[in-house]
Amino acid sequence: MNDQATIRILLVDDEETLLEYLSKRLLKKGFTVKTTFSGEEALTVAKQEQFDVAVVDLKMPGMDGVETQKRLRDIQPLLQCIVLTGHGSIESALESGQQEAFQYLLKPVDYDELVSVINEAHKKKLEIQGAKFKEELEKIHTSGLGAHGMRKAIAELQRIYGIE
Repeated sequence: MNDQATIRILLVDDEETLLEYLSKRLLKKGFTVKTTFSGEEALTVAKQEQFDVAVVDLKMPGMDGVETQKRLRDIQPLLQCIVLTGHGSIESALESGQQEAFQYLLKPVDYDELVSVINEAHKKKLEIQGAKFKEELEKIHTSGLGAHGMRKAIAELQRIYGIE
């Protein structure tokens, strides 16, 4: 079982009732949860806090879920996005897939399935993070870096891990 308290989730949906329901249940399950009501608000929050998994509604007023997840990943490249939608069109699913959504789930979402997918998404993020970390260490090891190069390599590792 994952230590779910370490999994940081960003919920993005314009349906207040759904956000409240999901956030309460996920918090009780031990996750760290932040809710936002729009893609624009999600981007603002993502610039201030690090997340492991974003659960994003596909159809929202203003910025839709496809654009939201694309821009969230620009801010946090390793963030795994789970797309929720009540509009189960194949086109929307494919469009979401083009933005590398981790998974596509239809509303009403099965809560246990959502928790399972969040855990899988977190595991994928950790695998990618570990691979990138090894890659950066190898670059540092083989490059014979001077002080400037070392600072640059450390800055890259800080970016990958979201460390200030």
